Amino acid sequence: MLAELHVENFGLMESVRLNFGNGLTVFTGETGAGKSMLIDSLGVLLGGRANTDLIRHGETRARIEGVFEDLPPECLQRLEEAGYSAEDGQVFLFREINSTGKNICRIQGRSIPLTLYRSLCVGLVDIHGQIEHLSLFRPETHPNLLDDLGGLQEDVSLVNEAAKAYHRVMRRERELSISEEERQKREEFLRYQIEEIDRVSPIPGEEENLIQEKKRLSNAERINSLVSDAYGALYEGSAGKPSAFDRLGQARKALQELDRLDDTLNVYEQIESIYYSSEDLAEQIRGYRDNFEFEPERLDQIEERLILLKKLRRFGTTIEEVLEKRENMLQELDQITHVQEQFETIHNEKQATRKAYEIVAEQLSLKRQQVAASIENGLALELADLGLEKSRFEVRFMPNEDPAIGGAETAEFYFSANMGEPPKPLAKVASGGEMSRLMLALKSLLAKVESVGTFIFDEVDSGVGGRTIHRVGEKLAKIARNKQVFCITHAAQVAAFAEAHYGIVKEVSADRTRTRVDILTESDRIEELARMLGGGEIEITRKHAQELWERSVRGKRHEA
Repeated sequence: MLAELHVENFGLMESVRLNFGNGLTVFTGETGAGKSMLIDSLGVLLGGRANTDLIRHGETRARIEGVFEDLPPECLQRLEEAGYSAEDGQVFLFREINSTGKNICRIQGRSIPLTLYRSLCVGLVDIHGQIEHLSLFRPETHPNLLDDLGGLQEDVSLVNEAAKAYHRVMRRERELSISEEERQKREEFLRYQIEEIDRVSPIPGEEENLIQEKKRLSNAERINSLVSDAYGALYEGSAGKPSAFDRLGQARKALQELDRLDDTLNVYEQIESIYYSSEDLAEQIRGYRDNFEFEPERLDQIEERLILLKKLRRFGTTIEEVLEKRENMLQELDQITHVQEQFETIHNEKQATRKAYEIVAEQLSLKRQQVAASIENGLALELADLGLEKSRFEVRFMPNEDPAIGGAETAEFYFSANMGEPPKPLAKVASGGEMSRLMLALKSLLAKVESVGTFIFDEVDSGVGGRTIHRVGEKLAKIARNKQVFCITHAAQVAAFAEAHYGIVKEVSADRTRTRVDILTESDRIEELARMLGGGEIEITRKHAQELWERSVRGKRHEA
């Protein structure tokens, strides 16, 4: 349940801090005082859409904080898996809207992306407002509501997965079902491209090696000159000048003699190693020089080969990519040439996936029939409590021809408010007041199976009057026995049933307008009920309000 709510600079609310308990809590006030804005702030706290227009004029940011307690097990588990475990059974939510457009979300004091934040808030509060009220007129919302009332979400997920598997097979079949002429054209095209690659027969790493060889052959004259210079300086010498190898030999001989006379220097082994290493180096240079061959025709061959490899670039930027493309084309060619075998395989897969779908879809259909019957019977009792004892509510199913997401059928709600009149689609028969009562009856059923601990009703009594409005209040109070219920209402008959009553007023101070939310005392509540009743003699209205209050108090004592 929602234990605390703090709203700052949101709309006309400068600073509102509220503490809540269980049972039915109502919010009342004049039209335009900001009642729905309070519900809007809670919607934003739970991850709803937030824009800078919601920030109080003259301020740079708006903040909403909430503390939730006694959360449903699935909510606690979801929070724990995400790393935001409840602290002493409490979850702290925070949302900030900045004039810069930046939004800040926090759970348990830690910043969190909005998408994840919104998913973790699912199941904390069920808000019923005018938009949801109107959604009952749209048949496409009825299957989801039916499944929600029956707790069939896991069954629906199984059916959807089976339908997706069937659709994947059907998509593969369509892809194979191209005309024979198109298939032949594709086969010829693939063979041509594969043969083009095979004529070149590229080898991984070949292009890099050829480029290196081309570089070497293009500089053959300079390479020969450098090798000769190096070999001459190291081993042959020139113009009476001894080579480096000869000079090392002289140094070696001198250090050998020195080592016999005085072994304290101890460097003879080093000069010995250098001497023979230089000899080995000279031998390597000589071998490179003697084996270096410059063939002009080889350079031409390399140029031609690089041109051929370059032409393959349209298949890939590297030889490895070209060969990968060739492999993919071979696989596609194999599929085309063995298409009949694939059709047989797909036909078997199609039968298997359709059968798997039919099994889970039939199970879902049976459960939906049971849920529909339960809803029809349950709503008959709930609607009778709300003054619609002659009404009829039906769930009608229309079969889907092929395996479909959502199941083997769609559902639509039919309703008749009057005896002798056949049920018709909701959008064609239900008035505003009847729709309000129907939604309240559905929510009453949902409260019995829904794990959500907090229900919010925004003007659920809209379009309802007379003695029926009293029954609406009774129904809300009944739901509030097991759930925390918030209700915005203009009806004194509904407000009288509340455990807690908040008055919302709009006031002007220091040339600024602000919304104030106050918990009402017993005397305050009677005055507010009198205001809501309105009209006629003031004393008579106040007396009526007093009677409403005393009747609600007696009713609560009787229930206790």
